Amino acid sequence: MDVKQQSIAVGWSGGIDSTALLLLLRQCGYHVQAWHVDHAWHTDSANHCDQLAAQAKAWGVSFFHRRLPAPKNKNREALARQGRFQAFSCLAKEHHVQTLCLAQHADDQAETVCMRLLQGASFKGCCGIHDQRVIAGLQILRPLLHLTKQCLKAALIQAEVPIIEDPSNDDLSLWRNRIRHRLFPAMLAVEHSPRKLFFRWQQQAMALNNEIMQLADNVVIHQEKERCYVAWLVWQSSIQPVRVEILQRMMACACGAGRILGRRHILLIDTWRAQGGRQGLDLSACRLTHKKSILQLSAGANLKKS
Repeated sequence: MDVKQQSIAVGWSGGIDSTALLLLLRQCGYHVQAWHVDHAWHTDSANHCDQLAAQAKAWGVSFFHRRLPAPKNKNREALARQGRFQAFSCLAKEHHVQTLCLAQHADDQAETVCMRLLQGASFKGCCGIHDQRVIAGLQILRPLLHLTKQCLKAALIQAEVPIIEDPSNDDLSLWRNRIRHRLFPAMLAVEHSPRKLFFRWQQQAMALNNEIMQLADNVVIHQEKERCYVAWLVWQSSIQPVRVEILQRMMACACGAGRILGRRHILLIDTWRAQGGRQGLDLSACRLTHKKSILQLSAGANLKKS
């Protein structure tokens, strides 16, 4: 079957980026669906969704949407991201779609690297947005990462395409919006290009990450049901970033893909290791033990007291 005859989806907010992507793919001959997730961040979000549905109908594009519960705590960006991908996963199953295209562009990439640096992320987190990934069987593609928002906006203006902006893009309580509307303009005002600066750091982070991945690949992880283990001496003598990567791989093996150890857990493990790994260490969803020559990580259901 011709790949263009298969349905692909675009995560569509109605803004410049996702509208440009939606229409570009449609113009290239792809059978495109528009998927909209209403995060319920503002009182007019339902009307915004109705506007998008009407616009999609005018273009002859299939439109599907999901509404998330209104956020109730301060971590709404993370909750929205999690809820959005859950909604996308459900839509993919319902409509038999295997590929979802998202419209992040070069400016989004720079903002992401900056935000992760300010939040204290490791070099792995500062590798930025992936151009392609597979999440729960759904292929995620981001084909616009090499283009700027200015370029996309100019194309839509020239084509006289209507743009329905999401009001949450101006909400300065959100990390990304503060970077976009305050920090980056201030940098440009003193002739520092944030895009060049954070792209350079991204490239350095990716180079470091590749080296760490190669070192971690040399460590054999043995798996038995919901536990896995590695040689203690190999793990404890590795440099800290490699130890962390090995632990995260063990966590995924024992507890399932997507499960990771948080920063607090990593600090606890570092202290435990420095003390010789005596007894066991209970973490949120697993238990770490040092038994003779091995380091073992067991899923929560298999916890046993040392």
